Amino acid sequence: MTPNQKKIKSPPKRFQPRGLSILYEDRDILVVDKISGLLTISTAKVRENTAYFLLNTYVRKGNQKSRNRIFIVHRLDKDTSGIIIFAKNEANKRYLQDEWQNFNKKYYVVIQGTMKAKEGIITSYLAENRMHKMYSVTDPQKGKLARTRYKVLRESKKFSLLEIELLTGRKNQIRVHFSENDTPVAGDKMYGKIDKRIKRLTLHAASLTILHPDTKEKMVFNTEIPAYFNILLNA
Repeated sequence: MTPNQKKIKSPPKRFQPRGLSILYEDRDILVVDKISGLLTISTAKVRENTAYFLLNTYVRKGNQKSRNRIFIVHRLDKDTSGIIIFAKNEANKRYLQDEWQNFNKKYYVVIQGTMKAKEGIITSYLAENRMHKMYSVTDPQKGKLARTRYKVLRESKKFSLLEIELLTGRKNQIRVHFSENDTPVAGDKMYGKIDKRIKRLTLHAASLTILHPDTKEKMVFNTEIPAYFNILLNA
């Protein structure tokens, strides 16, 4: 049975979680498109307004006795938008996490400035300081290998739109690599330049290719370039 054959009927639209668009759902996985500004999981200050909380509520709707729940496979930063996949049982969670480095993950990003080489791979070793901020080191013993493939799609006077393929999945990898290249991600308050005219972090998880945890069928999930990215380039 293919994932499409197993696809289940979603709860009524009134139960659709705010800030999350359901891209695909079956009895094994739930794939969503998250808006910028929404946490993936809770923090000490925010408990309920998270993708995890809202989607757990969503899968239980329609049957108060339902034991349905979701399991976290990976995360997106609060200000990063785009595709997140959740598992619906422990076994599928473990499978997706074990295979995560083998899956294809692409992002769209707007950087400040332009790239000399219009496509290439940025490589470094990333370490984390006491303030939980990532930075590159030259010693492989002191950091984890991070490789980011990029391709310039569009340029304007002040900004560039890039397609990114993560060859490794390190914390804040894209943001650090372009910040250290003096072309920070637009709207990045941690690694970039503060500009109040930029309304959001312009980083979007655009595409995810996986093997379905049950059928092992190849599945590709895609989203569009956020409208604000083009607005910024055209400004």
